[in-house]
Amino acid sequence: MTFELFVFYLFSAVTLFSAVGVVTMRNPVYSALFLILAFFSSAATWVLLEAEFLGVVLVLVYVGAVMVLFLFVIMMLDIQIDTLKEGFIRYLPVGLLVAVAVAAEMILVMKSKAFDRPIPEAAPLSANNTEALGEILYTEYVLPFEIAAVILVVAIIAAITLTLRRRKGVKKQDQSQQVKTKKSDRLRIVKMKSEERS
Repeated sequence: MTFELFVFYLFSAVTLFSAVGVVTMRNPVYSALFLILAFFSSAATWVLLEAEFLGVVLVLVYVGAVMVLFLFVIMMLDIQIDTLKEGFIRYLPVGLLVAVAVAAEMILVMKSKAFDRPIPEAAPLSANNTEALGEILYTEYVLPFEIAAVILVVAIIAAITLTLRRRKGVKKQDQSQQVKTKKSDRLRIVKMKSEERS
C-alpha cells in the first residue's frame, strides 16, 4: 500500500465518520461541526485526486460561507433539544431501512459490468485543471450548466415569495413617506405662559 492510498483511505474514513456524526449527534451545533469536518476531509480527497480547484471551492464556499451561516442560525434560534431527541428515536427504524436500501443500491451499481472495463489513461493536460474544468463546463456542458442556473434562480425566487407573506398587525416602514416628511409633520411648538411662583 502506497502512502497516497493510505492517506486516501484515512480521509475517506474521516469523511464517513463525520457523516455519521452529523446525523447521530443530538446537539445541532455538534452536527454542524461534524459537517464542517466532512467538508474538510472531502476537500482533501479532491486534492488527492488532483482536483485542487474543487477542493478549494468546497472549503471556501461551504465551510467559509454556508456553514458559518448555518452555525449563526442554529445559535440564534431557540432549538428544543428534547423534541429532537424524541424525533430521532421515533424515525430511527425508517432511517436504518433507507440507509440499508441506499447501501444495497450502491453495491449493486459498483458490481455491475460498467465498472469492469479498464480505465483509459488520461491525456496530459496542457493547462491546469481549473482552466480545463472551465473549458469543459462552458463548451461541452454549457446547456446543463445554464439549466441548473435557471433552476437555482427559480428556487431563490420561490423561497423569497414563500417567506414574504403579509401579516396583519405588523408595522412596516414606508420609505417613500419617510422621505416626504417635513418639519411641521414631526415637530409642534406649543406656547405656554410661564408659571408664577407665589
